[in-house]
Amino acid sequence: MTLNRRQILGYGASTIGAAALGMPAIARAQASNELTIAYNVNLPSWDPTTGPSAVNPTIQGFYQSVFDQFIPQKPDLSFAPGLLTEWGWNEDRTKVMMTVREGVTWHDGSPFTPEDIVWSLERAGKEETGNPIQFVWKNVNNFKIDGNKITGDVVQFDPVYFKWMSFLTGYVMPKAYYEKVGAEGFEAKPIGTGPYMVDKFERNAFLRLKANPNYWGGKPAFENVTIKFVTDAASRVAEIESGSSQVTLEIPYEEYDRLIAKDGLAGSMTNISDIGMIFFNDIDVMKDKNVRQAAVMAVDKKLLVDRLLRGYGLPLDTLETPEYAAFDPSIKVEYNPDKAKELLAASGFSPDKPVKFTIQTTKGFKPKDYEMVQAIVGMWRKVGIEANIEVYEIAKHYELRAADQLAPAAFYNWGNSIGDPTTSTGFAMYGPSPHSVWDGQDVIDAINPLWGEKDEAKRIAGWKAVSKLIADEAYVLPLIQYAQPIVHAKSVNVVPHVSGALLPHLMTPAS
Repeated sequence: MTLNRRQILGYGASTIGAAALGMPAIARAQASNELTIAYNVNLPSWDPTTGPSAVNPTIQGFYQSVFDQFIPQKPDLSFAPGLLTEWGWNEDRTKVMMTVREGVTWHDGSPFTPEDIVWSLERAGKEETGNPIQFVWKNVNNFKIDGNKITGDVVQFDPVYFKWMSFLTGYVMPKAYYEKVGAEGFEAKPIGTGPYMVDKFERNAFLRLKANPNYWGGKPAFENVTIKFVTDAASRVAEIESGSSQVTLEIPYEEYDRLIAKDGLAGSMTNISDIGMIFFNDIDVMKDKNVRQAAVMAVDKKLLVDRLLRGYGLPLDTLETPEYAAFDPSIKVEYNPDKAKELLAASGFSPDKPVKFTIQTTKGFKPKDYEMVQAIVGMWRKVGIEANIEVYEIAKHYELRAADQLAPAAFYNWGNSIGDPTTSTGFAMYGPSPHSVWDGQDVIDAINPLWGEKDEAKRIAGWKAVSKLIADEAYVLPLIQYAQPIVHAKSVNVVPHVSGALLPHLMTPAS
């Protein structure tokens, strides 16, 4: 058996009073087994395998606290044994083979079995289940169990099938429990095999977790974890500065620098696998190549990093970061506002007669997301582009993107912790993908042969060619690779994860 364990190295709600939430007051000096985290997003749903929230990279930390993925990733994104201890293909890639960890229990005390693995994979592959990545999971079926060994037949070879087991929707669900309680019952009382169990959940307010004493990976250091959903960045700063929370993330970079200089606080700044980008939708003025190219050439990405992000992060010209398998440093898109003006003039536009469209963005979801879009709109204005900013919540972005109803331009944070081009350039730019809004046939035709390419070198070369096509045609506006600011009390040791997931089971009390 050939095991797939390629290592990818790391690069480097408004607040509401505790009483109003029905939560106990959080003392500034908490017991050593208590931890409070101010998180930057809400949790819309408890099923990590269905619906739009299943492909939201920013909430995977919640899911990974309660559920186990088939194959986990270490903080540096290398793959590790988990509920599957071995995995791979036979020589001609017609079968998959997996070995299942024994001695694991679900949160309700029932035994975890290979049947749970098979049921989870089969359920994910059924179109009616609503898994957004169903088109990956359907590629293997006819699973057979022999003790703790599982085999499956390959319907269509997908080179990243096992990598997806570490990524979005790649979670193992409890067969007997789910069939007993149904979707509504599971939403009301979810269980997994993960390091923490759900103690209490108040939608749009907070999540309280309790350590799983029987976790196969070892009981977490903190017995109780309270996660507050604090979508406003200024409020997250207040949470950590007041001592109401011991850990927070995704705050403005100037606040990060200020806070880590204070007594009792520390932090980490790690380049993660997330990309700041602007989708172009192939509607209205975006059908004009001159408009697209001008919109890309007019943006000074280095200035955005240096001024707005205080030097944290990395400007990008494709949807691939240096850690991704298909990163090609030779693909460059110049910053050239004069050329942008010429292109717009060729289509009849100028600063006095600007081309007009809407750009959508989140505000406070990522550090300086709104401010970055404001700066870009200012750069565009100078060359003859007048963009109207529309602010929305991240959940609305997913809803609009799934329905192919995004504005002509839409800011987004794209995560790709497995580093494969299919899950960055592929899904973002392949028209039939539910995660893309660009429907160009030239891109579709260039990508189609790559989905099942068995020659890895040829596959990666093909994806680099796709990135070149997309850059030349200005079908998307890549901006930056993010650096993730995490601030925490010195009483807590925090291990950053290059995926961007903030995981409480990796945190320990400082000695």
